[in-house]
Amino acid sequence: MKKFFVFILIVLIIGILIFGFFKIFNPNNSNNKNSLFTSSSQNVDNSSKEEPKKDITFTITALGDVLCHNTQYWDAYNKSTDTYDFSYVFENIKEYTQAGDITIANLETSFANAPYSNYPTFNSPESLATALKDIGIDIITTAGNHCLDKGFKGLSETIDVLDKNNIEHLGTYKSKEDQDKLFVKDINGAKVAFIDYTYGTNGIPIPTGKEFCVNLIDKENIKKEIEKAKAQKVDVIIACMHWGEEYHTTQTKNQEELADFLFQNGVDIIIGNHPHVIEPFETKEVKMPDGTTKQCFVAYALGNFTADQRNINTRDSIILNLKVTKKADGQVSIDNVDYIPLYIYKNPSLSLKKFVLIDLNKAISAYEDGSDTSIGNTAYNLFKTELKQIKNIVEK
Repeated sequence: MKKFFVFILIVLIIGILIFGFFKIFNPNNSNNKNSLFTSSSQNVDNSSKEEPKKDITFTITALGDVLCHNTQYWDAYNKSTDTYDFSYVFENIKEYTQAGDITIANLETSFANAPYSNYPTFNSPESLATALKDIGIDIITTAGNHCLDKGFKGLSETIDVLDKNNIEHLGTYKSKEDQDKLFVKDINGAKVAFIDYTYGTNGIPIPTGKEFCVNLIDKENIKKEIEKAKAQKVDVIIACMHWGEEYHTTQTKNQEELADFLFQNGVDIIIGNHPHVIEPFETKEVKMPDGTTKQCFVAYALGNFTADQRNINTRDSIILNLKVTKKADGQVSIDNVDYIPLYIYKNPSLSLKKFVLIDLNKAISAYEDGSDTSIGNTAYNLFKTELKQIKNIVEK
């Protein structure tokens, strides 16, 4: 009997030792902090944790219409080399156009090879595109009333020139496949979609079978493209609109109604052009269909960035700077809006290279403190008048 109890005791001790061994080394024992193994389920749980979302901030620099009248390309012509060079036009202001994360302008001419032409059917030297690239322009919108000035061939050649100069573009297309592609840029980690539409093409018919070549303002098509942007989960949607009445320094009711339509359907920022003069801009709180509100921004028109027009206000424009934040909660905020007033000066004392863009604030200050003696009293008074006109429009 005694031997029997000893035998039972030994069996119990061995059982306890075996149980303890498996308890320590069992890889599925999630309660054992000293385990030498980590379960695969623990690995999945740790790796599936998402990084907390952060605010993303970027800057946009927006410019007005790029026109090129014959007086401008004559001015840029070098007879000895038979070439055109527009770089001198932008020397005073390129520090601003090169400063933003993205700089965008609107094209109001064609790059369709020589011979070059003036209004009403614009066609300009390719070197103008090169000069625009050199001052930091990243994107050019091409849907405008002059995009078919040289027909579908000229429209296609313009796209080729922009591609050659590494300037991205949207609004006109060489194929349906190109038109169907949503234009999205990664800016500092934010996915920003751009759309571009024009009210018309100056009565020039769109070629049959090539309806894809230009985006015309059509609410149904615009809404479809906005929905495409939403489906791709972009962070910000920017609409570039060729609209309004020429030479009107206030927006029309049609512009306001269309802006509301764009905002209600998901657009965050509108950059308008075409009137050839500056129109007001504003940041506004927009009530959405679901009852929520969001912050939006619209610039109805930025004026002529380059041109040689004589109408009042047509030599004025602004460089518009926006600081935009996509917040971690998904809201978009316009954190800062500022502008640089410009004037297209045609120096009467020069026979060539007389068209230059003037930073009005800087030029006026330089005259007043005596640091630039090349500015005469006549030019100084002109610059003050133009600056006042710009402020009167913008402050509306």
